[in-house]
Amino acid sequence: MSARRYLIIIEGNRETNFSAYSPDVPGVAATGASQADCEREMREAITFHLEGLARDGEPVPEPHSTASYAVVDVA
Repeated sequence: MSARRYLIIIEGNRETNFSAYSPDVPGVAATGASQADCEREMREAITFHLEGLARDGEPVPEPHSTASYAVVDVA
């Protein structure tokens, strides 16, 4: 087994909760009361999903997404 690095997108805030998804692993999502909780839950959800794909003989998606920030001046 080899380690793969999947991008996860986390949205939300402390008042409403956090949620996450990965563009490389469609259909997998997680939530958490804190960002750290959400990240942990998402890592577990991706692992569970990929293990299921492998067990069923389905292809495991290769990570391909990247992210960056756009820094812009706001008047």
